Amino acid sequence: MMGRLAVIGLGPGRDGLVTPEAAAALADAEALFGYQPYLDRVPPRPGQIRHASDNREEIARAQAALALAATGARVAMVSGGDPGVFAMAAAVCEAIEHGPAAWRTLPLTVHPGITAMLAVAARVGAPLGHDFCAISLSDNLKPWDLVARRLAAAAETGFVIALYNPASKARPDRLKDAFAIFAERLPPETPIVFGRAAGRADERIAIVPLADAADEVARADMATLVIVGSAETRLVPRDGLPPLVYAPRSSGRSVGIGT
Repeated sequence: MMGRLAVIGLGPGRDGLVTPEAAAALADAEALFGYQPYLDRVPPRPGQIRHASDNREEIARAQAALALAATGARVAMVSGGDPGVFAMAAAVCEAIEHGPAAWRTLPLTVHPGITAMLAVAARVGAPLGHDFCAISLSDNLKPWDLVARRLAAAAETGFVIALYNPASKARPDRLKDAFAIFAERLPPETPIVFGRAAGRADERIAIVPLADAADEVARADMATLVIVGSAETRLVPRDGLPPLVYAPRSSGRSVGIGT
């Protein structure tokens, strides 16, 4: 029997946010591959084998999963958030491109999940309601000068920016560097959203102006997603409730309700 590989997005970490399609694919798999914290989110099933690996071993993990699927096994690769956003789906495709010809004949399915920027955006309103982009601050696989150019271009052209991988022990200052770039191009009152572990028990959401963002930078880690507003991002105060952050669907002109 021909094996197959499913690449599965687990969403931001709450069971209710895993799609039924992803849950069915998990239940069908004979073997699971993934970074250990992501595998820990999946309830154990009798007879299902787990293969955990380090976070920086993405290509090796993809190769091992494909090799097992090629023997006829039903294999699942788990990924936090959405597997196609700075995650394992791209690593699997890369491994297939450069691997044995037999891997190209394997059935491959990618099951989407709720990515971090959508989970954080939903907690504060609609900050991604107009044009936006996503940029990873990790310079493990690309040079920092390329990241810096992209940050500057995105800010100058008015995109709302979702920042993935904002800080780690190996690169504690990259988020500070990013905010220095934004400070030269955006108004000091620009809303910044820091969302850590959105939807989980240890969730922390903070909304601050760009001028005060440095106070939150020290708290950011790999579980944090940062949304940087544009000059058009709006903040709506509410009595006794957190403010709403949203990007108007119109840009460069005034459009009211009903127009």
